[in-house]
Amino acid sequence: MSLQFDGTRYSGWQRLKDNDNTIQGKLEDLLSKMTGENINVIGCSRTDKGVHAKSLICNFFTKSDMETGKMMSYINHYLPEDIALTYIDEASERFHSRHNAKSKIYRYTIDNGAHQDVFSRKFTSYVNGNIDTALMQRAADYLLGTHDFDAFTTMKSKKKSCKRTMMNISVSKKGSLIYVTYEGDGFLHNMLRIITGTLLRVGKREISPEDVAKILQGKDRSVAGPMAESSGLCLMQVEYN
Repeated sequence: MSLQFDGTRYSGWQRLKDNDNTIQGKLEDLLSKMTGENINVIGCSRTDKGVHAKSLICNFFTKSDMETGKMMSYINHYLPEDIALTYIDEASERFHSRHNAKSKIYRYTIDNGAHQDVFSRKFTSYVNGNIDTALMQRAADYLLGTHDFDAFTTMKSKKKSCKRTMMNISVSKKGSLIYVTYEGDGFLHNMLRIITGTLLRVGKREISPEDVAKILQGKDRSVAGPMAESSGLCLMQVEYN
């Protein structure tokens, strides 16, 4: 399945024991009612609280003989208006939406206008003042490749590896909007929001692009930039082999 959602009022993708106001929770409850089974939905990515998705891929197992077309109609009829199912089909029993993903593409959108746009405020982060996107791109290039991104995560456990591969980062501007697009094999907790906050410091000329390389090598979260707001982040696409 492919889902799109406005994550503004949700506590992220992953179902929480004390809070079912999550995308996974809403979907599992609905699918369980639809099939009469106890459904577990596997998501390709654990989006954080307030983060959006244009195409989040997920899968579930069921013994139901309901046709996928009828499933789609049922699901979209009962889903909240800020979540939509855009695609559903049968997959191989060996398919796993997270483990089989080759890469994930996220986009962070910054509103850099003279004032915040009222109609896009739920899907952007407003940052005023002059921002040098060329400097941001220079800094971003230091993050390409396979690295330990320990300086760019709030993950507390030191048992899990912070090594990830960043395949591409592009910084562009169209009108008053700045787009930072990331493609990688996986991302740590709050990693992209912290990287974006650090790149914005470069764009404001508070630190240099070379400082970002030093932050990466130093593996110290305290010297990286602030965590950018969740509202600007959106999962755009997931690539599979």
